[in-house]
Amino acid sequence: MHHRSASVPGALLLLALAVASAHAADTGWARTTLTYDGAAIGNLDGGVARSSTYVGNLHLRSLMDLDRAAGWHDTHAYVDALWIHGGQPDAFVGDAMGVNNLTAPPNLQLEEAWIEHNLAHANVSLLAGQYDVNSEFDRTQSGGLFLNSSFGIGPEFSQTGVDGPSIFPRTALGARVAYKPAAGVVLRAAVLDGVPLIRGHDTLRAFQAGDGRLYVAELALLDRPGARPAPDARFRIGRNAMLPMYQGKLAIGAWHYTTTFDRLMPTGGRTTQRGATGYYAVADRTVARDPHDSDRSLSLFAQLGVGDPDVARFGRYLGAGAVLAGPFASRSQDELGLAIAVARNGHPYRQQAPRPTTATERSIELSYLAQANNWLAVQPDLQYVVHPDTDPAVRNALVFTLRFELSTDL
Repeated sequence: MHHRSASVPGALLLLALAVASAHAADTGWARTTLTYDGAAIGNLDGGVARSSTYVGNLHLRSLMDLDRAAGWHDTHAYVDALWIHGGQPDAFVGDAMGVNNLTAPPNLQLEEAWIEHNLAHANVSLLAGQYDVNSEFDRTQSGGLFLNSSFGIGPEFSQTGVDGPSIFPRTALGARVAYKPAAGVVLRAAVLDGVPLIRGHDTLRAFQAGDGRLYVAELALLDRPGARPAPDARFRIGRNAMLPMYQGKLAIGAWHYTTTFDRLMPTGGRTTQRGATGYYAVADRTVARDPHDSDRSLSLFAQLGVGDPDVARFGRYLGAGAVLAGPFASRSQDELGLAIAVARNGHPYRQQAPRPTTATERSIELSYLAQANNWLAVQPDLQYVVHPDTDPAVRNALVFTLRFELSTDL
């Protein structure tokens, strides 16, 4: 599949957004952030080949208060313009889950662009536009430390659909509703185009025949000790909720596509089925905290996903890990984590695979995030990938990554 790199129209769009965002920030009704994430990735041993590459993502994000800008009460808009550049480390590591969550085909694009309205007295948030499902569904705080893509969203979900669900780097148009019936309880549901907005040859197409729809729903139970309702109702729920980080989360969710898929069949056979369904559960909990320094804590998280093995490769996924915040007394803002991700091939995939396969691909990741100052963070990361791409002929891979992030408000 062909993807262009930065185009003239894309560059002009990014420039126009930068100018508009700077003007909005000057007038006080928008907050604009410029963030650059870069990573040098090297395969030290095993895999397909010993090699290295560099990948980078430049984000220009702007959150606009439409109440102050246009008198639209309890409404705000969000735009995320993204420039993706660099190589493809999975090509020489040979893995299937993705060793670096910055990796994507080079492009300059809109990652998200949506409007959200909160019903002031009903604890309801309505959102519509180009939307990343993984920004709210199937995610944990603790898993966000790690670089393997599966710790953001399980491969039994991320590698489904015609061209993937609405997640980085290809998002779709749709709508989401969130309802908070009680403190610590959130119900979310979303419906989106079954195929992302950007697809082959970078054409922009939405709700075409055969796309179908993607439906996602989640029930989340959140523990935020000491959290108080925001004085402004629009900040109590949704993407702009001004709430402290949770100390505990338990969530279950389900997703369903409505389009027709080819079933995975042994060579020579072909049948189709209407729709595909999967389920997931996540848990994340702070289990210990330093009584003398609240920034120092230990958290555990787990992910479990069940996909549709009749039409997608991975039928099951399990992820788990531990994150130590403030691992050293003098480094209370740093994080140290160890996690494992296990993706299991479905039986239909193994039957039709043209080569022998192992049952699973496993990735063990050790990561350290060092917060240098308010605008720079550095993260050395080591991953050991067992049975890359579930191919017994490929040696286990040892991958080192040095990632950094630069961020500033405009």
